[in-house]
Amino acid sequence: MNPVSFRAVVDASVAVKIFVPEALSAEAQAVFARFVQDRGAELFVPDLFFVECANVFWEWVQRSAYPPIAAQGHLRDLMGLGLTEIPAQALLDDALGIALKHQLTAYDACYIAAAHQLRLPLITADKKLVGQVAKSPYEVWWLGDVGAAPS
Repeated sequence: MNPVSFRAVVDASVAVKIFVPEALSAEAQAVFARFVQDRGAELFVPDLFFVECANVFWEWVQRSAYPPIAAQGHLRDLMGLGLTEIPAQALLDDALGIALKHQLTAYDACYIAAAHQLRLPLITADKKLVGQVAKSPYEVWWLGDVGAAPS
């Protein structure tokens, strides 16, 4: 581990990948493993993160044969990880400005606003989001590149 502890903002697109094997699941698991193993590590999320994750789990149940009990367990597991929550209300002013300027959803902009306010990178599995803010002052890392990103 680096002498500097791992600190970042993560969005729901990263977190849900630790539960179902799909593209970038191994990378998502590595991010969360590093968080768990590094005693000084901290992962931040806007408080809307848990609602977004619950919605993804709900979609899995609705669109596939995913068991509801598994979805409920995954949400409990996420809530028990010790992620540092940031009230969305503290992000909304910046988030709306970011959303309007970069044509993003307010949800995505909340994650970017959190990362920007904390002076940390945002890690996302949403490659389109990374492209939308590529030439901006925001540090947004695509999950597929995290292994190569500086710590």
